[in-house]
Amino acid sequence: MVFIIKSTTNNIQLLQISNVRPIKSQNNVAKMKEKYSVLDMFSGGGGLTEGFFRQNFNIISHIELNKHAANTLQTRSLFHQLSKNNKKNLYFEYFYGKISREEFFEQCQNEGINDTNTINKEISTITEKGIIQSIKERLNNSDIEGIDVIIGGPPCQAYSLIGRGRSPDSMQSDPRNHLYLHYLNFLSEFKPEIFVFENVPGLTSAKNGEIYSDFYKKIQNLGYKLNPKPEILNAKNFGVLQERKRIICVGIKKEHDSSSIKFGNYVSKYSINDLFQDLPLLEPGMGIDGSQPYEAIMPSKYLKEAQIRNDEKSVRHHFARPHNDRDREIYRIAIKKWTEYHQRLHYDQLPDHLKTHKNQSSFLDRFKVVNGNGISHAIVAHLSKDGHYFIHPDISQARSITVREAARIQSFPDNFLFEGPMTAKFIQIGNAVPPLMAEGIAREIKKIISGIY
Repeated sequence: MVFIIKSTTNNIQLLQISNVRPIKSQNNVAKMKEKYSVLDMFSGGGGLTEGFFRQNFNIISHIELNKHAANTLQTRSLFHQLSKNNKKNLYFEYFYGKISREEFFEQCQNEGINDTNTINKEISTITEKGIIQSIKERLNNSDIEGIDVIIGGPPCQAYSLIGRGRSPDSMQSDPRNHLYLHYLNFLSEFKPEIFVFENVPGLTSAKNGEIYSDFYKKIQNLGYKLNPKPEILNAKNFGVLQERKRIICVGIKKEHDSSSIKFGNYVSKYSINDLFQDLPLLEPGMGIDGSQPYEAIMPSKYLKEAQIRNDEKSVRHHFARPHNDRDREIYRIAIKKWTEYHQRLHYDQLPDHLKTHKNQSSFLDRFKVVNGNGISHAIVAHLSKDGHYFIHPDISQARSITVREAARIQSFPDNFLFEGPMTAKFIQIGNAVPPLMAEGIAREIKKIISGIY
């Protein structure tokens, strides 16, 4: 179902494509579309979608199973619609807690904005036909000819090396292994000119390579060109302050004249300290999910260039987990070791009175400090369970990072509101494509597809 409500910018060039000839359709249609339509599958909290929003794509529908993530998608969709109507102030009334969610939806409806484009359903053999029908009805009601681009990637737990390492059968029997087949069915049904399929590098080795091999073969049969060896992109090459590798498969219909897509590099000169410097200092257990003032200092240039700080008067989602004295002592040891010697703490190096695990021969990297003078290691959804692997680099704070700090590492703007409890927020952030990376991809997809019309 499609949710109905009841109750851009100073960009830096992050990405370029080389060796791509303009795509021309077989009938040489000369018209240029005002907007290109996108179907977003397995949307999560909307990191990939955010990039396409910023490049003025028309998001026909988001499809997402998780209720909290679907609520986040709804909220963000309304933000973009209100922004285009010069009604952003209404969004910030909700953002800063001046009105309830129900009141926010009612006021959006009063402004004539009554559709969030969000389908909160699992994609399965039972629901697939109904979801496809609802999207077709939306296209007909909006007088839109069809879908130009399909984006998204199924949940990565079954494909990730970490997930397979924790599973007794290496995720061999996990039903999520086969969610890519639904993606293929939607490609077959809507026949977009281009698709973007995103996932973790472990996809290529999942089930001994059988999954990607089958995906590639079926993509060919559907009439798309795709690199037989998927390209692994790193978020840091899009200006994101994070070492984060992802497979990005871009498929184009075979009838279009195009050569392979090559992504360029943009590595930021800024560091995590530049990213965090204007956020309030917090002791464990301090801070609030609601709004609180920024530090009274000039924001770093990176925060503006990366569109992280924009129109906000204060920051949200900046609250720290409580930590016991033992964990804080360990954190200080880990921070000191990293800051002074650039060395990671191994569990077996701790004083005996701080050890609580008998196993001292494996899983030694239980504690890891975010690199304040460089870029972060990859943010993951496991951050929702504990923060030991994401320790703030400031020894005076001696705590794990907050929701807002994790969101900033992922390049989410400060005006991005995540719905749900803390654990749900961390999961949405950890599973997301960084918006800066997504925008770089969307910018180049737009260049390619503009040659079709």
